[in-house]
Amino acid sequence: MGSDATTRRSGDGGYTTSTAFLEALAEGGVEYVFGNLGSDHPGILEAYALARAEGREHTLPRLVICPHESVAMAAALGHAQVSGVAQVVLAHVECGTQNIGGMLHNAAKGRTGVLMYAGASPFTQDGELFGSRNEFIQWIQDVHDQRGIVRGYTKYDNEIRTGANVKQLVRRAVQIASSSPAGPVYLVGPREVMEAEAPPQRADPAQFPPVAPAALAPDTVERVASALAGARQPVVVTSYLGRDRAAVPELVRLCEAAGAGVLESVPMHVNFPADHPLHWGYQWNDQHHNPLLESADVVLVLGSDVPWIPTRNRPSADARVFVVDEDPLKEQMPLWHVPAELFARADLATAVRQLRERVAELAEPSAVAARRATAEAEHERLFEQRSRREVPDGETITPEYLVALVRNLVDDDTLVLTESITNYPAVSWHLRRNTPGSLLGSGGGSLGWALGAAVGAKLAAPDRTVVSLVGDGSYLFGVPSSAFWLARRYDAPSLTIVFDNNGWNAPKASALGVHPDGTAARHDDFGVDFTPQADLAGIAAAAGGAWGRTVKAAGELPGALAEAYSVVRSGRAAVLAVQVPGL
Repeated sequence: MGSDATTRRSGDGGYTTSTAFLEALAEGGVEYVFGNLGSDHPGILEAYALARAEGREHTLPRLVICPHESVAMAAALGHAQVSGVAQVVLAHVECGTQNIGGMLHNAAKGRTGVLMYAGASPFTQDGELFGSRNEFIQWIQDVHDQRGIVRGYTKYDNEIRTGANVKQLVRRAVQIASSSPAGPVYLVGPREVMEAEAPPQRADPAQFPPVAPAALAPDTVERVASALAGARQPVVVTSYLGRDRAAVPELVRLCEAAGAGVLESVPMHVNFPADHPLHWGYQWNDQHHNPLLESADVVLVLGSDVPWIPTRNRPSADARVFVVDEDPLKEQMPLWHVPAELFARADLATAVRQLRERVAELAEPSAVAARRATAEAEHERLFEQRSRREVPDGETITPEYLVALVRNLVDDDTLVLTESITNYPAVSWHLRRNTPGSLLGSGGGSLGWALGAAVGAKLAAPDRTVVSLVGDGSYLFGVPSSAFWLARRYDAPSLTIVFDNNGWNAPKASALGVHPDGTAARHDDFGVDFTPQADLAGIAAAAGGAWGRTVKAAGELPGALAEAYSVVRSGRAAVLAVQVPGL
């Protein structure tokens, strides 16, 4: 019996669970399946092959082959961040699921919708069902709780147990992934189930929309708007409001109506136009007090996980603080609290629109004009002070000089990805992006996002130029050999500019923050240098045919940047490694 069941070709040419699964993705608007394939995926490969043979490949999402799961996940995230539509990652059982780990963290913390699908080791071993075990690895990859690997990060996980309702499961998963706050979901399917014949089925995607945006209650609008309208020095703090590009102009109108300054704390998006006179700059791991925050009497936190670092920088104890967010209590963070008199859950664009309308009715025009004049003077002082740093130190290339040259090179439509880590502040202060959606970060803390995300972003917006600003550590974490091969195969070129300081500057900064006079500081012994230096540009050239160059002197930089940008706009990936002051 076992032999007959094993050799029976019940999946060939038929309508299987795998076919229904792929159809459900396409019907739900998924364009790409970023896949790293294995022994659990024959049903999916067969479904794609059959579709190609029958001339209906266009009815399924495009399969993008990724040599590493981390790059596949990063590409899916980059696409979703640009398109606003959750994409799919195909991973190989529990091993591939674990390779996704760091990018899964970024999806969860960055609130980006993505559907991860992994097969599972077959659950029969004697040929009882079609697809039964036939390779030694399928015993080794059989673990107790594969879904448990991701459960601390996902919004939803489930197992596909039958083809009869697979479309319903896919629809529900995508609905949850896309509903605010968005995030990753995970489905797993044993090989026997995915190979089995399935009844044709229909699950209308129109009946599984994301949850509609939530508004503030009227009394909440009144309370917050009254505080803003009557404030002496109101300030808005935000980190990720700009994920919704429509929210940015609404925030501009609110701040103009209230005469409020804006601080961006740990920003991963364009949350407020940098050149607007009410912009009060950026906060990262600043180890000093911000007088603009500390002197505010009303603080509105709009979409931020870390609005300030309380041991170093926080509002006055007398300030009135309000928190409005799609996730106001950060329920997935075991330790989190911002002292505030009000926490409200709402869609940010909707809430800001409500507040702006009421503030405009309540605020006294002369008071608003006075507050705006004060805020605008602070803006001029802050950004003029920073502009003076945009020069090289002799032939040494400073990060500020590099970013200023990039700012003058790119246009408003260029999509810039930032994973510059210890140079995040330099990118924020000196790139000064103004157009919503023109700057993206991972939203999380796991390195290696940008290289794969650039591929996904380019596939989502093929007419836009994509530029990534990354640290050398981030670059190596991004599996460049896989990422640049992927970019070449799928015609998704981008320009990667590497801040090459020959090591991990972040761990050194962390050690100095805790032990400023410790043994490591006294002996300059941190163990974080990258000696001998890797040929960062050469990796991309070897793996993906990219244009590559390393620049060490300030005099070479403008010409090298212009050439690299031109190469990318002509359709070829480029990597410019720029040596900046080291560790």
